[in-house]
Amino acid sequence: MSATAVDDDLWSAIGDPTRRTMIDLLLREGNGTATSLSERLPVTRQAVSKHLAVLDRVGLVHASPAGRERHFQVDEAQLARAVAQLAAVGDAWDARLRRIKRLAEQIQQTQNTQNTNEGE
Repeated sequence: MSATAVDDDLWSAIGDPTRRTMIDLLLREGNGTATSLSERLPVTRQAVSKHLAVLDRVGLVHASPAGRERHFQVDEAQLARAVAQLAAVGDAWDARLRRIKRLAEQIQQTQNTQNTNEGE
């Protein structure tokens, strides 16, 4: 897979608003535990743990044990990969939209020419 090929599992993980908020919190604070994150989110600690497991599975976060807790950090390389994928998808859609615009302009120009010829 190329660096900008879309990874559906990665985007499925990022697609959840709670997980995006968790990533934001981890980036802002440097790391966090399921307990510390659950104190700042409107979900239970168990739900946070499940979300962290999804993020860990796709490589967006990594855990390191610290006593009875696990501290999670964002994998910035994997996050950069996600950003590159998003940029590539955006570029592809921009190109499609430019082509659609050109086609619409050609159709409009053809219709204008036909209307002018009919009026003569």
